[in-house]
Amino acid sequence: MADHYEVLGVARDASQDEIKKAYRRLARQLHPDVNPGEDASERFKLVTHAYDVLSDEESRRRYDMGGDENGGFGGGFGGFGDIFETFFGAAGGGRSARPRSRRERGQDALVRVNLDLGDVVFGAHRDIEVDTAVLCETCNGSCCQEGTSPVTCDICGGSGHVQRQVRSLLGNVVTSQPCGTCEGYGTTIPYPCATCGGQGRVRSRRTVSLDIPAGVETGLRLQLPGSGEVGKAGGPNGDLYVEVTVAPHPTYSREGDDLLATLEVAMTDAVLGTETTIDGLDGPVELEIRPGVQSGDVLTIKGRGITPLRGTQRGDLRVGVQVLTPTKLDSAQRRLIEDFAKKAKAPEPQLAQFQQGLFSKLRDRFRGH
Repeated sequence: MADHYEVLGVARDASQDEIKKAYRRLARQLHPDVNPGEDASERFKLVTHAYDVLSDEESRRRYDMGGDENGGFGGGFGGFGDIFETFFGAAGGGRSARPRSRRERGQDALVRVNLDLGDVVFGAHRDIEVDTAVLCETCNGSCCQEGTSPVTCDICGGSGHVQRQVRSLLGNVVTSQPCGTCEGYGTTIPYPCATCGGQGRVRSRRTVSLDIPAGVETGLRLQLPGSGEVGKAGGPNGDLYVEVTVAPHPTYSREGDDLLATLEVAMTDAVLGTETTIDGLDGPVELEIRPGVQSGDVLTIKGRGITPLRGTQRGDLRVGVQVLTPTKLDSAQRRLIEDFAKKAKAPEPQLAQFQQGLFSKLRDRFRGH
């Protein structure tokens, strides 16, 4: 049960006037008519009970002496004070509590790696520099100078906890809290390692080898279990997370497991057809351009795209055609084109299905629309 003086927020030697002022201030804050919350209602009951006890000189005297404010010294409730002391002293008082271990799991670490689109096709290998905590080679995680070891704390006796008696309505209750001398470890280190300062680890830069699978994309995180920083006192390592960023490519873009590109074709090649070689991300690619190809047509080369993250069947390379119309002709070239137009009997310009432009058309073709 909470200490009445703590409930009212006054010192143990507070005057009756100070106790009354504290009660009135808290009552105005917590009264159900002002603060209808359930927590406020419970606190209002505690405040009222504490004031009832401390505002009466006789009940306050008995309370200060550790007895029952209703009369007697622990006997008014049939010996519950002794029962609480027995239970809280054994179960909550720390005699069965164990000290905490100095060995702790290390924190996870995050690094970022930049890739080119070409690295995504088949995957890549990287050696990553990681600045993190590693095991102290001087003490090998013991935290102590050579030839020394931790000693049992003389305050808590090695339990890692100390007991404190609290006077309550039901008698003396024994509570437990971590020992401030050993910080709950149960031992102290009188001669800490000079290299790590008694931590069992030091900051260092190390190299981690990483095989990056094919098919990764920007924002993907790869997990390397046990490659993070080492824990205190040589505790187990945390994990290392590698976040991938794929740089834009000047020629190719990605859609799923497919690679997309645009091929500019001269008007004459579009009319007559031709063959050409382009530089793919994994080597040369032969392309056959059929006669009469139109802007927006897509040439598909199977199996020259990206290997998926979880699979082996590569995507495709899809190349959209853009026919280039000459803008500057000399007189001889112009006569040839005019003569061709007369002989070909080209149709008059006419309305056709509305298009949002070449790139929209290519996008629809790429997506199979």
